[in-house]
Amino acid sequence: MIERQFVAQKMKEFSIKNYIESSFPKGGISQIKLKKIPLGEKVMISTSRPSLIVGSKGANIRDLTKTLKKRFHLENPQIEITEVKDVFLDATLVAERIAGSLERFGSARFKSVGHKAMENVMKSGALGVEIILSGKIPSSRATSWRFYQGYLKKCGDISMEGVRKAQAGALLKSGIVGIKVAIMPPDIQLPDRIDVLEHPVEIIEAIVPENDTKKKNSKKGTGKKKSSSPRKGNKKKTEGQEVEEKSLGIIGPKLQAEEKVISQQAEEPKKNTEEVQKTEGASEEKVEKTGESS
Repeated sequence: MIERQFVAQKMKEFSIKNYIESSFPKGGISQIKLKKIPLGEKVMISTSRPSLIVGSKGANIRDLTKTLKKRFHLENPQIEITEVKDVFLDATLVAERIAGSLERFGSARFKSVGHKAMENVMKSGALGVEIILSGKIPSSRATSWRFYQGYLKKCGDISMEGVRKAQAGALLKSGIVGIKVAIMPPDIQLPDRIDVLEHPVEIIEAIVPENDTKKKNSKKGTGKKKSSSPRKGNKKKTEGQEVEEKSLGIIGPKLQAEEKVISQQAEEPKKNTEEVQKTEGASEEKVEKTGESS
């Protein structure tokens, strides 16, 4: 059956990966992939410490090829080693580091370990990170602690393929502690992300062909030329002028009435002063007449 062949191939790949990881426990291995090529089979190992896996003058690689031929019956295994550029953007390496620090310091300092790992991941440029520690920490009851920061997709195709996920286990005195790490890398392409263009007019002009622009220009030239300078009497009024005219039409009569009242109030004291002067003059004349008669 074809299904049995697929299952046997996957079991073989799984056993090869476990053997390589167990033979290099401190090698910082993140991924192991097997690929068929015309010459044989290719084993691609991505690690943070390539010198440790290569060994002195390639001794470790020679030993590994011999064991792969004898134990797993590979015809011509070719080993390719690639170095991981940023360690804190790889979920498997982050999970292994958390597990190593928990085994070294114990479950009493699990909060500082989780926060430190989260800060290192975010400083390296990740969009979001989630770390879940589950087990008997710090008490005898099993609980789960979650460390979360940034933006992380939880559903859809991006969460399955774009988000980097890994699992690891730390063996403590109280028992095994499970570690789950999910990292959203900075170079991921989100479908709901929109980039706004700064100069769309230039792009539209580049898209329009030259023939269309020439036709438009020729059509414009055949028609009558419209005078660009507007006439003096037909100047269009701006919105501000229209508002001013409307406001003057409403407020004008009120201002005129107020001016009349003010002018009347100003004329009243003048009249009063003239009347006072007349009465004073009449009284002086009477006094003069009485003096003369006496």
